[in-house]
Amino acid sequence: MYIKKILWAIALIGLIIFAAIAYYIYGAMFQPNTKFSEDTAYIYVPSDATYPQVRAQLIPLLDDIDTFDALASQKKYTTNIKAGRFAISKGMNNNDIINSIRSNNLPIKIAFNNQHSLEDLAGRIGSQIDADSLALLNAMTNEDFLEKNGFTEATALGMYLPNSYEFFWNTSAEGFRDKMLKEYKRFWNESRRNKAKHLNLSPDEVMTLASIVHEESKQSDEQPLIAGVYLNRLRIGMPLQADPTLKFAAYQLPKYKNTVIRRVLNIHKEIDSPYNTYKNSGLPPGLIAMPDLSAVNAVLNPEKHKYLYFAADAKRIGYHKFAKTLAQHNNNAREYQRYLSSQGINR
Repeated sequence: MYIKKILWAIALIGLIIFAAIAYYIYGAMFQPNTKFSEDTAYIYVPSDATYPQVRAQLIPLLDDIDTFDALASQKKYTTNIKAGRFAISKGMNNNDIINSIRSNNLPIKIAFNNQHSLEDLAGRIGSQIDADSLALLNAMTNEDFLEKNGFTEATALGMYLPNSYEFFWNTSAEGFRDKMLKEYKRFWNESRRNKAKHLNLSPDEVMTLASIVHEESKQSDEQPLIAGVYLNRLRIGMPLQADPTLKFAAYQLPKYKNTVIRRVLNIHKEIDSPYNTYKNSGLPPGLIAMPDLSAVNAVLNPEKHKYLYFAADAKRIGYHKFAKTLAQHNNNAREYQRYLSSQGINR
């Protein structure tokens, strides 16, 4: 009789222990375990992240990190971290959270435009994905990559078409670069290549000219007019005489670092540089900035006219006056120079 009571007691204790374990497991797996007020919170897991790094991001988001730890260890998440951007919904339990952060990498939208150099672009992208700016710049300027795909450092910026794109946050520097090459090749379809060929330009030359057009005017309705002027000059062998190329050449010199040239002067026209389109005929070696797609389309679809000159319009800031003759252009230019002087802009 005494032995039977002991056995019942042991069985009862076992049941209690089993119930406690079951309750703990149920709580660890299926009870809601979030404490943020928004509908969704996100964590960003780098490619080389360890569990403590993931855990540090989760602590402010969860009610009970200990139960999460226990289940994460049981499901072997602690030794099998997945990189990416992951969502945690309000009211999720630990089981759902673990399933989400190891199998539901969410893409992000990244955007860029008007970057003036590969360095600027690398910095812009590095602020949006896991890859840092130095790794991105190294990938963008890799000599083997450039040579294999027909680019130089001077033309490489033209491979990156300003727009918004979908990427995974943990995309590598090489992954970003390679996807942008695919986008570039998709953009340069047969129709656009035929238009460039009709203008006696390569895609690289279109991008270079578009960068000048875009620096001359941000007005998309005027860009085809300006593209037409430059194409007319190229057609007759006249130097482009593009002020934005002089600014670009100047900014490469130590004396102009960290300065803003608001007025192009004769001294700038004497700069010894392949980007000085007053001294050198034809297009410069590469882009002077990243053009908007509107400027690229303007070069490919220029307005046909007989203008050879244009000068900024003092009465319509942001726009230009166009001229067929040098005399008419000089009048327009003098009018704008007087405007600059009246505003105290001397350099």
